[in-house]
Amino acid sequence: MLDAVVVGAGPTGLACGLELKKRGLSCLLFDKGCLTNSLYNYPTGMTFFTTPELLEIGDLPMTSIGEKPVRGEALKYYRRVAEHYGLDVHQYERVTGFAGQDGAFTVHTEDRLGRVLSYQARKVILSTGYYDRPNLLNVPGEDLPKVFHYYKDAHPYSGQDVLVVGGKNSAAIAALELHWTGARVTLVHRRAELAPSIKYWIRPNIENRIKSGEVTAYFETSVVRIEDESVVLRTPQGEINVKNDFLFAMTGYHPDTGFLSRHGIEFDTQTQKPRVNPETLESERTGVYLAGVLVAGMHTSEIFIENGRFHGAQIAADIAAGRAKSRSAQPE
Repeated sequence: MLDAVVVGAGPTGLACGLELKKRGLSCLLFDKGCLTNSLYNYPTGMTFFTTPELLEIGDLPMTSIGEKPVRGEALKYYRRVAEHYGLDVHQYERVTGFAGQDGAFTVHTEDRLGRVLSYQARKVILSTGYYDRPNLLNVPGEDLPKVFHYYKDAHPYSGQDVLVVGGKNSAAIAALELHWTGARVTLVHRRAELAPSIKYWIRPNIENRIKSGEVTAYFETSVVRIEDESVVLRTPQGEINVKNDFLFAMTGYHPDTGFLSRHGIEFDTQTQKPRVNPETLESERTGVYLAGVLVAGMHTSEIFIENGRFHGAQIAADIAAGRAKSRSAQPE
């Protein structure tokens, strides 16, 4: 039987795995996609908003050519972490659920070939993040093939009419890169102005493009419906129809609260955060731990790689202490 199963092989999941291994505990990591699947799906040319040392896990140094690392450098670094610590990561194997109790969980999975598998583990660590569950606009036409909730690269949209929905960093970066690549960009935001959280080196650039008219912007505006060749917007002056070829809804993401609830994770009604022991990150379902952004619940902007990377040590220390206590209690 494994000491633990880690659900999610992002930076925080990897931190959990290596901290368990450092303490001599056995574990498997599972991800429905590739290693650090969320990072892989970030925009191709993305630059992190932080310096390399704040992305480090497992005491392995991270280097970058520039002051801030880019997506490719981060992917290379986390591959090196997994290899260095010999982490057993089952990529493209989705955890469909788990049952049992503390000390005797059965974890059910399905691999990329559709095979149903199961594993036995004493503990379960959930580190699934939130990037694969976008916040939907919930308007007619959102299911059209021209609508995306992820921005990867600007090149395919040169010379096209592109609408970007949102007012935070991801929307501003997408709007700028699309504009620089030759797209005719319209930015729509439901607030009266761009979010104050936009990074200081991005804000003046997008504001200047809006001021000059290079990027058309509608504030206090929402999408009413999406049509094949246009988008209907509700502005303070009334509804308008905007010519449109592609739409990027950069409206954020949220954790899979349904999966958590089905597996005994309770949420605080006031904060919308799951109830966990702040010292050990164990949930109210004994033996099940939460790591990374899941700890913040719907408040996804509170936890990033920079602080979530420490969750692995908290959880592994508690599991190791419990394992040591269990062994000492066994008769000789």
